Amino acid sequence: MSLATSGLVIRPKQDCRWDLVSLGEVMLRFDPGEERIARTRNFRVWEGGGEYNVARGLCRCFGQRTSIVTALADNPVGRLLEDLMLQGGVDLSHLRWSEYDGIGNASRNGVYFLERGFGSRAALGMMDRGHTPISQLKPGQIDWDAIFSGEGVRWFHTGGVLCALSADAPEVAREAMQSARRHGVVVSYDCNYRPSLWKSYGGRQGACNVNRELAPFVDVLFGHEGDIAATLCEASSGPPWHNLESYSAMAERVTNEFPNIKFIATTTRRPRTANRNDWAAFAWTEGKVYQSIDFLDLEIYDRVGGGDSFAAGLIYGLMEDRGMQWSLDCGVAHGALAMTTPGDSSMSTLAEVERTMQGGSAGVQR
Repeated sequence: MSLATSGLVIRPKQDCRWDLVSLGEVMLRFDPGEERIARTRNFRVWEGGGEYNVARGLCRCFGQRTSIVTALADNPVGRLLEDLMLQGGVDLSHLRWSEYDGIGNASRNGVYFLERGFGSRAALGMMDRGHTPISQLKPGQIDWDAIFSGEGVRWFHTGGVLCALSADAPEVAREAMQSARRHGVVVSYDCNYRPSLWKSYGGRQGACNVNRELAPFVDVLFGHEGDIAATLCEASSGPPWHNLESYSAMAERVTNEFPNIKFIATTTRRPRTANRNDWAAFAWTEGKVYQSIDFLDLEIYDRVGGGDSFAAGLIYGLMEDRGMQWSLDCGVAHGALAMTTPGDSSMSTLAEVERTMQGGSAGVQR
């Protein structure tokens, strides 16, 4: 018997091999630590990618069975990424390997550099992800029906970062979404807008066009402040949603046009400095807006991946039928904890998340 929660019908766990499958790019992140990219002599490396981070968080923190559909060039960097992902626990049976030509003319693995920022100095990221194998993925190359029906999947997740990688990427996402819906799989989509990625594909307007084309196949919509309005409602920067009334108006506008969207979740971040942020979230479902617990003046160690960890926590709550408020608070607490550790991914446990949700102190745990 399927689980029904907040208008979503989620397939039974026992009927599926995977709780969640993500589609997205995984890159090697170079982290200069407390130094700057242009001045450091040492980097620490992590694996990272928006859609992958959600699958990893669900696996490592929440004990869910997750898999990633992605592609890598078969060289030592690709094998390093494979090893990092294996440590993250995400299944790699849907990882496609691309032959490496020795210098990267045909395909190469994506990397990015990120310095954390401090005080008045903002965090700085630089991507180097052209000609990657997943950006060359074409419609028809993945047997989505075999994954969603043959193996069985409860939830499918992808987003705007994947769709900005190439002219074909939105069509790959579309065929995956359509297959997921045919087989009763919940579909979530993160509206994440990255100006550097969309620059070659129409900027804000290009993102808006793609998101509107994919919106009819989405059940759960994620996005940062203004991203949903700016890349779905109109191609201009929307205001942050600071209150229930304005958020409700935005959600109703979106769902009136796309009634298939059952749930909208949005993080709110108000930076005081690069390492001190106010952090919270809103969610809308069935005509009602929910507001999360607040983390005011949250100390940030590494802000990248907070939104992905939020999505992982919220999805976990919905899949476990823990209720709307619990799910939203779980997502926000998980995102807050993820930003206290280095790297893109969560290093937290469910017990730590639940303790944070309950207002636990930062005192030493013995």
